[in-house]
Amino acid sequence: MSIYFWIVIFYLSLLMGPSVWKSRTIKNQEDFMVAGRKVPTYKLVGTLLCTWLGSGTLLAGAGLAARVGISELWLAAGAWIGIVIVFFLAARVRRIAQYTVPDILELRYNKWARILGTIVIVIAYTTIVGYQFRGGGFVLNLVAGIPEWQGVLLTAGFIIAFTAFAGMLSIVSVDIINGAIITIAVLFAVPLVFMNLGGMEYVALELDPQLFDLLGGHNWIWVMGVFFPTLLLLLGESNMYQKFYSAKNEKAAKTAVIWWVIGTIIIETAIASLAILAFSHFNSLDPSSIMHLAAEDSERIILHTARFATEVGVPLAGGLLLICAAVAIITSTGNSFLLTPSTNLTRDIYQRFINPDASEKTIVLFQRLMVLLLGILAWLLLTQFRTILDMAFTAYTMVGAGLTPALLAAFLWKRVTTAGGVASIATGMGVTLLITIINSIRPEPLILFEYIVLPAAGLSITALIVVSILTPPDPKKKWEKFYEKDVELSDAIEEYTS
Repeated sequence: MSIYFWIVIFYLSLLMGPSVWKSRTIKNQEDFMVAGRKVPTYKLVGTLLCTWLGSGTLLAGAGLAARVGISELWLAAGAWIGIVIVFFLAARVRRIAQYTVPDILELRYNKWARILGTIVIVIAYTTIVGYQFRGGGFVLNLVAGIPEWQGVLLTAGFIIAFTAFAGMLSIVSVDIINGAIITIAVLFAVPLVFMNLGGMEYVALELDPQLFDLLGGHNWIWVMGVFFPTLLLLLGESNMYQKFYSAKNEKAAKTAVIWWVIGTIIIETAIASLAILAFSHFNSLDPSSIMHLAAEDSERIILHTARFATEVGVPLAGGLLLICAAVAIITSTGNSFLLTPSTNLTRDIYQRFINPDASEKTIVLFQRLMVLLLGILAWLLLTQFRTILDMAFTAYTMVGAGLTPALLAAFLWKRVTTAGGVASIATGMGVTLLITIINSIRPEPLILFEYIVLPAAGLSITALIVVSILTPPDPKKKWEKFYEKDVELSDAIEEYTS
């Protein structure tokens, strides 16, 4: 076995230790689901950063950057704008202090919104977990020659076990380490590769100028197709909300968002730059060379760079660090996106409708069982897609069209009605599922995966607005908790002027 294999084993052991240790402190669902609501700012920044930077960034995003250039950052920019918007919502979300997004949906709308929201999250998040498993398969195949399907199963086993031990407590405990490893590895590699290939002279003479074009040869419809899935996903991202509930207070939640957006912009730009530079070199090598990387394998470019780091001027230690970063990205995202739907099924279905009087011990045990079952479902789902990018766009659209419009309306539009919210969730989920199923049974997609957000989100928002306008306004008690400070201010003004 190569040194890369042993460094992966060492790093996974390092991550599992805190999870096993923290499992001893789990006493109730609040500990397992939201880490006892005691997470400080620096840990919140680490876990938000690691959760977002998953295989979607490391594999799908990097592969897209390798093929189309810097215009790939439109995919990332959707998240950046989304995080800025979230800054203004973070404290209000923490003030409500629920456990899950469907908690919010029922609080503002009704039980059907909760049920539909849970279905959306389970489908979308298990899809995201599925491509983390595939990313782990890529890593183990690269570093140890393990067949990809076996690597997928080994990755699934680790992520399921890690999550089941201590839930959110284990995730926030190790994500500060993961965040540091990811940041150092990527920022260390980019300048070394740039200088080794020849700096600006190499960029000017060897790279296609279109790689640095804002649109990359595409039109604005393509830009909207890749921009809005990440924007809408971020705004409805249940992991993010669940982690805000974990924050020790409102100030910690808002401060964490500031550092989260800064870190995300820097790291995603660095990953795209590394992908463009490294792919231009490895793709130009003789196809018979073991180091050659074909266009159809571009999603592996960061892992390929780690494995053959010295070829592009990165020392062995840098390659090992990049491999650790890849492991950190895959496992941290897999853990978080597995915990959230298991929380939804436990809190929003089992505890809400099946066994409201369940003991704390029973709830934690049930959620651990859900982690296992959802892990198996994620493995089954990954077999239904051709590429990680296709999986990412489908999952992003499911949340972005199915959850985000109704969720944002709860905080931003007092006139939204219960019927409007439920109609929006059902429409966004239904359209996304319909297009995805049709795409899976046709030899050629009905609508390319990067464009399905346009009809799905468009119809979801239309349903939200039209149905809300056509139905009577909800009573004040349905929405006032979402605008507590606004209500307090208006009441004070009314009292002063009367």
